[in-house]
Amino acid sequence: MDKVRYGIIGIGNMGSGHAVNLDKGVIDGACLTAVCDIRPERLEWAANTLAQDVLKFSTTDEFFAKAPIDVVIIATPHYDHPVLAIEAFSHGLNVISEKPAGVYTAKVREMNAAAEKSGKLFGVMFNQRTNPVYKKVKELLESGELGEMKRVVWIITNWYRSQSYYNSGGWRATWAGEGGGVLLNQCPHQLDLWQWICGMPSRIRAFLQYGKCRDIEVENDVTAYAEYPNGATGLFITSTHETPGTNRLEISADRGKIVVEDDIVTFWRNRVGERQFNAEYTGGFGNPECWKCEIPTPGENSQHVGILKNFTAAVQKGTPLLAPGSEGIRGLSLSNAMHLSDWTGQWVDPNHLDEQLFYDLLSEKIRTSTFKKETQEATLNTSGTY
Repeated sequence: MDKVRYGIIGIGNMGSGHAVNLDKGVIDGACLTAVCDIRPERLEWAANTLAQDVLKFSTTDEFFAKAPIDVVIIATPHYDHPVLAIEAFSHGLNVISEKPAGVYTAKVREMNAAAEKSGKLFGVMFNQRTNPVYKKVKELLESGELGEMKRVVWIITNWYRSQSYYNSGGWRATWAGEGGGVLLNQCPHQLDLWQWICGMPSRIRAFLQYGKCRDIEVENDVTAYAEYPNGATGLFITSTHETPGTNRLEISADRGKIVVEDDIVTFWRNRVGERQFNAEYTGGFGNPECWKCEIPTPGENSQHVGILKNFTAAVQKGTPLLAPGSEGIRGLSLSNAMHLSDWTGQWVDPNHLDEQLFYDLLSEKIRTSTFKKETQEATLNTSGTY
């Protein structure tokens, strides 16, 4: 096809950015033909900002019935992602969902089944998979250059969000509207990268704090400990109330360690693997000879634009997807496991979640919530975030 026709459901913070990029022709081989939002002010924004031939719809029923599109981008609140994706597949459409894939894995599993049955392309907006820094770390681990992983520590506390951010939408930071906090809104990127690079842990024990330093009811401070099948361990720490924050990924392994910070990959390379050194060394105190080097990470971090370009190429040429939608359930499984661990005070295996228990406990939080917050509806500029 000459141009892949995109439609967007939800033109708020993220959807409006995708709309502008598509409308301006930033995505080669793609065009924007329709948008949908239930808010009149966002449709007015579309009328004043986008090309006049972009169709505007106020209901998804009309959008699916009339929009001339090949791909739908879903950029609505989290609970709607699987519901709208399933409907889109039933209309024979390709789908890109904003992160997270959904709020709970049981519903995402339904979405994945619908995608497979439809035979259409399904992607998720894990734009950090385009970052050459993380692509290089994944390559080093998979190639064996680093050796077997022993420990992974990710401190990601530079997701600072003010109270005005939370007040910008009535759905934000509520169990009923968002389904969670930092684990559902900000950290799906890191949770995806964590499993993408290191694989899935076998069990997690997590400790969450809710509304720390903020007037919200969901988690905004998380510390999680993980164990892997090979005996490796992991620590994941995140928050939205600390500034200045930190974004530091450290992976220790047999042949050294890698640290990612400030978009720089530093490799401390043991000349001899630790296990071999330990088996052969007889001098008591001592360490393997170690070389420190900065690893080049050539390539562009194209983020959202890169995901859209890749998806367009997949529709037109069959190019493999950078972020297949079916993989969205993995990071969500980590998120659900952390919530469930904190709610029950128990270890949780993210690969074999008690999905019914998770859903029941989440539903109870929604049912018993008495939380009220001040709301000043606003669509925010997402420039500088990812």
